[in-house]
Amino acid sequence: QSTGAGLWYWYRNQNKSSAMETSIKTKVLDKGADMLQHFGPIYNIHEHVCGIHPYGFQSDRQIIAHHFCGHLNEEMRQCLIYDRNDKNAKLIGVEYIISRRLFESLPDDEKRFWHSHVYEVKSGILVTPKLPEMVEDTVMEGLIDTYGKTWLLWQVDKHDLPMGEAILMKAITSDNKVNPKVLDAVEKELGYSAAAKKERRKNIKAPTPHPKADSPWLPKYVNE
Repeated sequence: QSTGAGLWYWYRNQNKSSAMETSIKTKVLDKGADMLQHFGPIYNIHEHVCGIHPYGFQSDRQIIAHHFCGHLNEEMRQCLIYDRNDKNAKLIGVEYIISRRLFESLPDDEKRFWHSHVYEVKSGILVTPKLPEMVEDTVMEGLIDTYGKTWLLWQVDKHDLPMGEAILMKAITSDNKVNPKVLDAVEKELGYSAAAKKERRKNIKAPTPHPKADSPWLPKYVNE
């Protein structure tokens, strides 16, 4: 029998009176599943991009967002967003990233949900942790003329559980919209300087963001 099945039979024969039963059960089942199942969508994640997202209805309220992305094709990425980069990180949202061409094909009413990435790239705020700078530069050149649609599912700066409605998040688009405390926190967490990256990226060509992107947005309601 397979190793995964062996682990399952081992678990079935364990004493279930221990206070640690749930923890042991979860670890064994996870290990068995890892051996027997195939996690195709997860294996397509190949890119870690970290930035800062403001709430769509409260621009000075901002959170650090670790994006783990995979390409569906050359014009579209899909990203899982976590609050940090470790095994106990919380899954807090999702972002879809599309090319300018795809963005321009959207109905105008849909465009209001999307944000540009020009300022994030040029300001040095958006980074690819641990990648060599030359590789990061290439990634940023590919991202600068894209558009993102981001939904926050867990207000980790406010709740211990994922409560309330999904919230549309935006991108920072100018210097005066940066929350300095959040920027300082992410610089310390990842060990980089946004100012230094801004200087390095000064020769990356900056397209003009589409005028229909980066629109103000208010939810129908916000659960407290």
